Amino acid sequence: MGQLDCTRRFFVFFLVTQIAFFPGCATGKYEGSREQYDDIVITTKVHEAIIDEPSLRPFEINVRTVKGVVELSGTVNSRDDIDKALAVARGIGGIRFIKNDMRTLGTGDY
Repeated sequence: MGQLDCTRRFFVFFLVTQIAFFPGCATGKYEGSREQYDDIVITTKVHEAIIDEPSLRPFEINVRTVKGVVELSGTVNSRDDIDKALAVARGIGGIRFIKNDMRTLGTGDY
């Protein structure tokens, strides 16, 4: 029993010293975590809206969001498809700006 009691005391002492010397590490608050969460939500909503649009389903349109700026990339058939994808993205709230990196097949146009 003596060895177990000594081990417990050491463990408690170790935890108390960790809390005392590293209080900033134990807060659980991460800088920018809310912004990252918002970006994930926006990305998900835009991606779902694009998939829900029947005319855009055949295309692999990638969505990336950083600090509220949405970037759409991928290849579509025509400029009308690009315009449709941009219109769908504009319908999502919380977006600060939409960057278009989509291209049309064969032409390389933006």
